[in-house]
Amino acid sequence: MWKGRFAKDTSSLVQQFGESISYDWRLFPHDIAGSIAHARAQSKAGLLTQEEFEHIEKGLREIEADILAGKFEFKSSLEDIHMNIESELTKRIGAVGGKLHTARSRNDQVATDTRLYCRAQIDEITVAITVLQKVLIDQADRYAATVMPGYTHLQRGQPVTVGHHLLAYVEMLQRDKGRLSDCRRRLNVSPLGSGALAGSTINLDREAIAAELGFDGVTRNSMDAIADRDFVAELLFTISICGVHLSRLSEDLILWCSSEFGFVYLSDAHTTGSSLMPQKKNPDVCELTRGKTGRLVGNLMNLLVTMKGLPITYNRDLQEDKPPLFDSVDTILLVLAVNTEMIAAMEIREDKCLAAASDPMLLATDLADALVKSGVPFRTAHELVGKAVAESISSKTPLDQLDLEKIDPAYTHAMKSVFSVDTALKARTNIGAPSIENVKREIARWRAGL
Repeated sequence: MWKGRFAKDTSSLVQQFGESISYDWRLFPHDIAGSIAHARAQSKAGLLTQEEFEHIEKGLREIEADILAGKFEFKSSLEDIHMNIESELTKRIGAVGGKLHTARSRNDQVATDTRLYCRAQIDEITVAITVLQKVLIDQADRYAATVMPGYTHLQRGQPVTVGHHLLAYVEMLQRDKGRLSDCRRRLNVSPLGSGALAGSTINLDREAIAAELGFDGVTRNSMDAIADRDFVAELLFTISICGVHLSRLSEDLILWCSSEFGFVYLSDAHTTGSSLMPQKKNPDVCELTRGKTGRLVGNLMNLLVTMKGLPITYNRDLQEDKPPLFDSVDTILLVLAVNTEMIAAMEIREDKCLAAASDPMLLATDLADALVKSGVPFRTAHELVGKAVAESISSKTPLDQLDLEKIDPAYTHAMKSVFSVDTALKARTNIGAPSIENVKREIARWRAGL
């Protein structure tokens, strides 16, 4: 494509080093859609006859069908998906195929294709997140009233319910969807028509091309349009955050299915055994989710390091944006799918959760609240309950069985009524708190919203 300038053929080693068709072939539907929209604009501008446009469109559709059918031969000698398609088009329809690239550069072409790809994948990831949310909500509904300890510092803190705990992850995933939506909105402008960096003296209707491709508008600076990969970085960041959320959920499940906790039973279909220890049942899906999250974060760092020192506009380094992008998209979709399947099949061991939540120490804060309601300043109440806890530990007497009035006259006999998990949960009625009624209302709200 640049033979007019060069006297020697490109080294075969350089061809191998520089090719991207081994991975960017997957941009083909977007490249074809962009080319058809571009050709239509050429036709409207009088650069192509209607017959020539129809030949180009028909040829591109046939190439797309062949790729989908696995009949298309990608050639590394043609470097990338753009030249593979254009070369084949010219081979099939003749010289008119050579007109397609008029007023277009591979720079604005790849920028357009990548935006279209990211937009499509955002939509797919959003659907996958919603499916996982629905499964989490189903399980939250099933265990809405199942009491368990809530933890800080991995130490038992206060009673919550399994439903409330699972809904926390629904909230996190909703934020991920919000970030995806924001990213989609920002990327959904068309760079096509920006040329190599300075537009073209042959002016096509950029707005019409953008509308045909489903963009909300066009980029306003040709140099920025070519240089910009912020949208890729933003998508990789959002995917990384989603991975972190799933990794934290995985860590909870890893703890919960251990013998030490025993809160959850994961299906045999989503666990593995040991090659040596026959009794083992390992939560490999959860562990791999944690591990793959590191990969997602690494892909983000890969792109940011690639971009940080580049002068605008296009530099060949930007070819390296696609391996981390494609890998992160593939990885998060698989992680979402397998976690959805695993969580749908898991069972909560309610007896174990209730036994852990029956520790009266979980209601120490409720005891302090009772003192506050009787007129004791909170800091004083906190100190008095701390003394009661110390006495419970030293005397090996459960907190709810202590003679609290002997510890301090601020305690009354009636305050022992706080040592009821049911009472404690019923009292937590504020928005966002884990009363069973709150949890059920949140489940209904989520079902309506999703």
